[in-house]
Amino acid sequence: VQLVESGGGLVQPGGSLRLSCDVSGFSFDDYAIAWFRQVPEKEREGIAVISSSDSTTEYADSVKGRFTISFDDTKTTVYLQLNSLKPEDTAVYYCAADYADLLRLNQTDYGLWGQGTQVTVSP
Repeated sequence: VQLVESGGGLVQPGGSLRLSCDVSGFSFDDYAIAWFRQVPEKEREGIAVISSSDSTTEYADSVKGRFTISFDDTKTTVYLQLNSLKPEDTAVYYCAADYADLLRLNQTDYGLWGQGTQVTVSP
């Protein structure tokens, strides 16, 4: 089972990106998918999570109102729409799967991780 992220890149401040996480190989009935980000020498930060059962979501205060997490219609891809990007959003972004369908943002609750995709916000 693998999670595969894509969509990272270089963007100017105020710009937008959409990250994708392929979850098609994840065959549990009820689970949660979250996005985390990490910069060097800092802990991995949970920023958004979505429930597979009812698509409810939760966000970290640092991204609330700017980022949106969602499933596609077939629930094989999880998106993270990043709007109004700031230089401090620069990080490696990871998606992760929680075998419990809970809206948690603590990395220790997640057992399956993607390889990460770099997002750089710079003029």
